[in-house]
Amino acid sequence: MMKFELTPTTYVPVIVFYARTDNNTTNILTQLKKSLSEALNILYPFSGRIFSNMFLHDFDAGVPFLSVRIGCRLSEFLRHHQIETLNNLLPCPPFCKESNHQGPLLVCQVTMFACGGIALGICASHKITDAKTGFILGFVWSTICQGYHPEIRFPALSKASLIFPPKNPMPKNYIIMMENLWFTEGNFITRTFVFNEEAIAVLKDMAKGEVETTPTRTEAVSGFIWKCSMAASRAIQGTSKPSIVVQAVNMRPKGNALSNAAETGTELSTLVELMSQSIAVFDDEYMRSVQGEQGFEAIAEHLNQLELLFSFEKPDIFAFTNWINTDFHKLDFEWGQRSSFALLGK
Repeated sequence: MMKFELTPTTYVPVIVFYARTDNNTTNILTQLKKSLSEALNILYPFSGRIFSNMFLHDFDAGVPFLSVRIGCRLSEFLRHHQIETLNNLLPCPPFCKESNHQGPLLVCQVTMFACGGIALGICASHKITDAKTGFILGFVWSTICQGYHPEIRFPALSKASLIFPPKNPMPKNYIIMMENLWFTEGNFITRTFVFNEEAIAVLKDMAKGEVETTPTRTEAVSGFIWKCSMAASRAIQGTSKPSIVVQAVNMRPKGNALSNAAETGTELSTLVELMSQSIAVFDDEYMRSVQGEQGFEAIAEHLNQLELLFSFEKPDIFAFTNWINTDFHKLDFEWGQRSSFALLGK
């Protein structure tokens, strides 16, 4: 699959917290491992390995499963932890460039707190996993763990390569460019900003401008962060740079959308309109154009435009993704109340 070949080797993380009060963890670990093994019989690509950046094989290679105990209570951790410490609940570094291209495609870690609380950390290769497929894995796993065996049909996984046939060989310059888009050297930090309902309403009103359609909360907040990021870049570098936004959207109805470039000082309403227009381009007609044997030509044209843009001046790149409707908070292993879910630390 072309998207498979172009996506860098990196792990997508998710952490789900469960506020249990039972300290008997032996049975939980046994049941988790057993139910995961059964789930992988259905979703077998997760237990395989990637070969030559072209296809999956060796489906008996398996999935690493780690268990960890921590001396504090879950409530204390959630109340006092620094965001960076969330990575300790994950089995591998998230969203980092992986040098082992034949490593496991799924890694799991269960962290047991002193109170009986649990943090389930999952890292899945982004080459075969997005938010939707990650939730499907969690749903099948948790359903089997509960003792239910509903009529789960084996998915027609081979159809993906028919819709998006592999390109052999994939041009090296495209792979390098995608890696440069994904991974930038620097000292990164993670921060949480909470926008309450009133603040979001104000931003949506500011972002509306003269258009009739009210922006979504995702568009309004993303546009606001984009505008603030451009201002911060200018303050740090002492000069204005063009910037572009990469907005991830669901591949099934749309694709991965890239907004137009913008300059520092652009009004919020204009930025939001640019994002909306860029996503609108990914309609049914466009999705048909990138499928089948001729689909690579349309993708290559898009990549060539990016390459040309970067040849003149390297712009600031800001990437956004929306996890609002991913439903990971609904995963039920019958461990009690799901207290929270998170993505990553630093």
